[in-house]
Amino acid sequence: MDSKPFTEPAARPPAPVKIVIAGGFGVGKTTAVSSISEIKPLTTEAAITSVAAAVDRTGHVPRKTTTTVALDFGCITIDDEVKLYLFGTPGQDRFGFMWQDLVHGALGALVIVDTRRMDDCYPAVDYFENAGLPFVVAVNMFDGSLGHNLDDVRWALAVSEDVPLITFDARQKLSVRDALLAVLHNTFKKARAQAGAGA
Repeated sequence: MDSKPFTEPAARPPAPVKIVIAGGFGVGKTTAVSSISEIKPLTTEAAITSVAAAVDRTGHVPRKTTTTVALDFGCITIDDEVKLYLFGTPGQDRFGFMWQDLVHGALGALVIVDTRRMDDCYPAVDYFENAGLPFVVAVNMFDGSLGHNLDDVRWALAVSEDVPLITFDARQKLSVRDALLAVLHNTFKKARAQAGAGA
């Protein structure tokens, strides 16, 4: 009787999970994807023209010379079971027609907020509330400081208490990781609650 060498079964690849990173113009979406991605991120940056600068109100981000016109893409393996595929949305209203395609199939979203330009963040919050997609609001700590109390931010954005509101630094890999983990935890929590309600 021939004996065949024992071979361990091939390890299953991590489950792919799509996460959308959204927010207004210049809030740090491209920076967040670039900070965490384990591959060279795909970006669709275009130079900001003088006309676009006037429309997009670049006064709070004077060093920003490019803007995302389609999407940002990157990925990060969380562990043996989960790999996140990150899709960053363009921030300007004129590129809003792309959001539906970018959000399709996503399990959750990270909405990045710049408290210096709070009104730019309303469309993203409204979009995910209306779409019913679980999301986390993340205040980007520009210059390492928080301009407003988180309770005031929650009130200004009119988001309910069941929406996590956190701070993070889009330039720091570990900070972005923690923000993405908050999205995962929130998504799984909502899924468990819905499963319990349907039981």
